[in-house]
Amino acid sequence: MISRREFSKLSALGLAAHTLSPLPLVGQSPTKKIGYCVIGLGRIADHHMRGIAKTSTSAVTGLVSGHRDKAEKIAAQYGVPKESIYSYEDIDRIRDNKAIDAVIVCLPNSMHAEYTIRSAKAGKHVLCEKPMAVTVAECEQMIAACNSANVKLMIAYRMHFEPYTLKTIQLLKSGALGKVQALDSANGFNIAHGEWRTQRALAGGGPLMDVGIYCLNATRYLTGEEPVAFTAVATSNRNDERFKDIEENLSWTMRFPSGTVASCSTTYGAQMPSYAKVFGENGWLEFDNFNYEGQHLTAMYRKERGAPAVKLDEASTLHDPSQFVDQVNHFTNCILQNQTPATPGEEGLKDMRHIESIYKAAGLTLG
Repeated sequence: MISRREFSKLSALGLAAHTLSPLPLVGQSPTKKIGYCVIGLGRIADHHMRGIAKTSTSAVTGLVSGHRDKAEKIAAQYGVPKESIYSYEDIDRIRDNKAIDAVIVCLPNSMHAEYTIRSAKAGKHVLCEKPMAVTVAECEQMIAACNSANVKLMIAYRMHFEPYTLKTIQLLKSGALGKVQALDSANGFNIAHGEWRTQRALAGGGPLMDVGIYCLNATRYLTGEEPVAFTAVATSNRNDERFKDIEENLSWTMRFPSGTVASCSTTYGAQMPSYAKVFGENGWLEFDNFNYEGQHLTAMYRKERGAPAVKLDEASTLHDPSQFVDQVNHFTNCILQNQTPATPGEEGLKDMRHIESIYKAAGLTLG
């Protein structure tokens, strides 16, 4: 049984590669906080704002919403002045608000591109929820707009900052499992009626554009490769009003340059456990889950043939919004230290290119 101390040493390099020191640069005020304007005040925005509130380096300093009464209640909770509440129509006025350094785009998928580009033109750094957009072309426009405005663009892949995800990555990088032969990943849930995610005009597609992207992204960071071949099958119950506009189920396979094969499934029609399993020539590991807390990592492998099996069984004790704390701390430090984020716009663009390939293989149209 591998000890916690030994495994902590094993994961140290992975942690260092994905995070930056929370300390400001020499000469900068330790009391300087990066101010964030949250665009869209739905469920995911709540996680972001609670995460920001737990940091010492960031603050919620602006809100954008179509519901003024809701925005004022949230503003009172986070100490945001009423004059720093904006509508979607007048969001461009954030340019003149010196308390706002960056924005967090928490809108439906089809709105990500517009509000990222408008924020960049207003001179604000952008942390955008995933999927980055609904087409490859939109992703490219977002990157171009942020580059032109000389602002940073980061896509909110929170799992890249989750400690047990980093441990999993480092375990694989260490070669403990030997050559990775196959991966298996799933993520899904039974979606409620009336959700905006069931509207193609807002979501761009079905569960792959929501929870399935975790599976896709995981296969990429676990292998360190980009997939080169795809197969896919989609099904829908058109008698269910939730799936008149989008697919209900989607399963796909990918082949990677090394020969590794990944098999993934996502659904809006059932409560599906979320996990990523990796099978190597020396053993296997399983990471559960992609949710906001409750991560569990198990593994069994042999360092060499005939050697005793090494067993690992560890569970995270961290609670929501810890992943959002780590994520915003990273972006804040990127701004303060002029660093490129670990999950820049190019990361979101890669996923979107692969999503288009999966939809094409399934005979579906994205966007």
